[in-house]
Amino acid sequence: MARGARKVAVIGAGNVGATCAFVLAERKVGEIVLLDIFEGFAKGKALDMSQGGQILNYDGKITGTADYADIAGADVVVVTSGFPRKPGMTREDLIGKNAEIISQVGAGIREHAPDAVVVMVTNPLDLMTYHMQKVTGFPPKRVVGQAGILDSARMTHFIAEAVGCSNEDVQAMVLGGHGDTMVPLPRYTTVGGIPITQLLDEETIDAICKRTAGGGGEIVKLLERGSAFYAPGSAAAIMAESVLNDRKRALPCSAYLTGQYGLDDVYIGVPVVLGSNGVERIIELELEAPELESLQGSANFYKSQLSELLGY
Repeated sequence: MARGARKVAVIGAGNVGATCAFVLAERKVGEIVLLDIFEGFAKGKALDMSQGGQILNYDGKITGTADYADIAGADVVVVTSGFPRKPGMTREDLIGKNAEIISQVGAGIREHAPDAVVVMVTNPLDLMTYHMQKVTGFPPKRVVGQAGILDSARMTHFIAEAVGCSNEDVQAMVLGGHGDTMVPLPRYTTVGGIPITQLLDEETIDAICKRTAGGGGEIVKLLERGSAFYAPGSAAAIMAESVLNDRKRALPCSAYLTGQYGLDDVYIGVPVVLGSNGVERIIELELEAPELESLQGSANFYKSQLSELLGY
C-alpha cells in the first residue's frame, strides 16, 4: 500500500463506528469517511468531529455519506453496521438480521474499495467475518475480525484492578471465538513481564477469566439499551491504524485458519501480525492440551453455526 494520502472508511455511524472514527481522527491517520444508511446521522457526526479539530489538534478530513461510491480508494474499511445486542440476547441471536446487512455492505466494499483491508466488528463477530470474506471474495488475509484485542483489553483491566497496577503494564492473551466460548490464557498473561500466576491466586484468576468471557454481556445488562462501544470502537481503530501505518502489531484477532491449531476453514481468535497487507502472519502458540481443546471447541461451535445458520 503506497503511503501518501490515506483513507479509512467506517461503515455504520452508530456508537461503535463513531467512536472508531473519533479515535482514528485523534491518531491523525488521514481522511475518514463515515457511511451510514441514515445519511444525516453520518454527516452530523462527521461535522461534529470536524468541529473538534482545532480543540484536539487534528486536521484530517472527516466526511459523512450514505453513498458507497464515497469509500472509493479506502485503504482500510471498518465495518460496524448491524443490530446491537439487547439484554438477554446472545451475540448469536443476531445472526440472521446481521448476515443480510453484511451481504449488502460486502457488495458495496467489493465494488468501490476492492483493494481495502476489511476490519469486521459486527456481531456475531467470527461468523460475520467469515461471511464478509465470502461475500467480497477478498483473500482471507485482507478480512480480519476485531475480537481478541477487546477481550484481552477487558481481561487486562480486571487484572490491573486485582493487582493494583496500571492497565498499561498488563499484557493479556485471549483466544477463541468472540463469545461465551472465548479462551483466556493466564499462562500467556503478564504484568510488567511477570506471569499473573505469580501475582494472583487461582481463584482470582478463574473469576477474572469468567468475567472476561461475559464482559460484553455485563455492559449490555448495565446499559439496558445498547451495548459496549468505547472499548470496541477503540480496538477497531487500533487495528485499522496498524494496517494503515504498516505497524505490524502483534494482536489477537479473528483470522482465517488453514491448518493452524489443527483448525481449517474457520475464522477464530488467534495472535496475528497485522500490517499493510492485513494478516501477515498467524502466530502459533504452544498450547497445553486443555487450552487447545478449548480453542478447538470454540472454533467447532462456530463451524457448526456456519453450516446450520448461514449455509456454508
